[in-house]
Amino acid sequence: MKKKYIIWGVALSLSLFSASCTRNFQEINTDPNSSSFALPQSLLAPAINDVVSANMSRSQRITNELMQITVNMGDTDGKIFRYEVRAAEADYLWNAWYLQLTNFKDIYTGGQDNLSNTYMAISLICQSWVYSMLTDTYGDVPYFESNRAKEGLFLPKFDTQQEIYADIFARLEQANELLKTGTNVVNTSDPIFGGVAANWRKFGNSLYLRLLMRVSAKDQAAIDKIKDMVDVSATNYPIMTSNAESAILKWTGTAPYVSPFSTWRPADWYTPKLASFFVDNLNEWSDPRVGKWATVFDGEYAGIPSGYPVGQVPVAKSTLPTTLQKEPLLGNMLNYAEVQFTLAEAAAKGWITSKPAQQYYQDGITAAITMWGYTVPSNYMNYTLIKWDDSYTLDQKMELIHKQKYYSLFFTDMQSWFEYRRTGHPVLPKGSGLDNGGVMPARLNYPVYVQAANSENYRAAVAAQGADVISTQVWWQKP
Repeated sequence: MKKKYIIWGVALSLSLFSASCTRNFQEINTDPNSSSFALPQSLLAPAINDVVSANMSRSQRITNELMQITVNMGDTDGKIFRYEVRAAEADYLWNAWYLQLTNFKDIYTGGQDNLSNTYMAISLICQSWVYSMLTDTYGDVPYFESNRAKEGLFLPKFDTQQEIYADIFARLEQANELLKTGTNVVNTSDPIFGGVAANWRKFGNSLYLRLLMRVSAKDQAAIDKIKDMVDVSATNYPIMTSNAESAILKWTGTAPYVSPFSTWRPADWYTPKLASFFVDNLNEWSDPRVGKWATVFDGEYAGIPSGYPVGQVPVAKSTLPTTLQKEPLLGNMLNYAEVQFTLAEAAAKGWITSKPAQQYYQDGITAAITMWGYTVPSNYMNYTLIKWDDSYTLDQKMELIHKQKYYSLFFTDMQSWFEYRRTGHPVLPKGSGLDNGGVMPARLNYPVYVQAANSENYRAAVAAQGADVISTQVWWQKP
């Protein structure tokens, strides 16, 4: 049995590092007269579709539970809202992300073959996006040697997070340079920006800012780069300037762009109940988004405490409305509001001076609310719990910024979890029923099959990073 398990693990591992997939997209943008291989315009849409679908799935299952958006009530083992994370949780995202990295890398090769700077740059941006999620979720992961089974490299070594981030930054620099001379590509091949090269450039640089901020506590060069991009060389690093430039896979409801949640049974969707933290802030702010994100219970929007002890099950209250199962905006990758909150943090810390932190903060709030189709309530910025005050301590400013950023990251893969691990904000209430010593999990463990299929490199990674448990901090999180 052990031998069979190892063989299965190796086979699955190799398939993840070598496969290409265009499921449900076979007839999109292919030219049978020009190439016998998949062209970049036929690979891009399905790869993005599958990654965003996987992200949404685990945002609902993992991020929402850890970050007190929902509470999947019950007293059985493996309740993530109690920080009980089973080892099997690790497999799904690892498999989904590495599978599509092969397609994104093939897009780069296809861009070279077709003399398209734009497809090459899009590939680099998408690879950076996926690899950043991988390393922020697991820590050290295969990077330089991953997805190279076609070259006969079946057992990739794990690279340190520090090395991975350095190379991601190099890729994003290269993408920015390529897009200076990039031309628009086939609009139907690109479900995010309709082939507009300039918008991909803004997305790449906005992603660059997200990731520079992520490692800023460990790397002074990252802080210097943020200042260069915003204050010194802004024209060389264009970033998102409006909601219209947000990177969102907007589900149309027409195949292949159908939300992965649309096929769920409504009962499965509303089984997790909304957490008090998520609902209470919206209520206290009189935030109009609460009507989009919560059902009414006994005439009001109401949540339940997360982290409650076994045997003390609260009365179920509001849930996520079933209308969200088809919501186009849940396909968010990186939006304009997030960029503004990132810049607000940089300004509050004195790293950039182009605009005051208050302006970035308020622009972020406005963008986050209007993106969902609402108008910012009158005098909203002066509400006691929202109002910016330059006399606040940095910690108080960080809480203001990150509580608003938390809502802008609604259903954005694992980003609010990453940001909480980096900053400790927003401050979440701690229920007495929490596992893991009451400490937010710092990572997911490596998939169990990887331990068998790539055992030598797995052991080396654990020796370098620390025990393969959810409490081992990743590089940018360590003191």
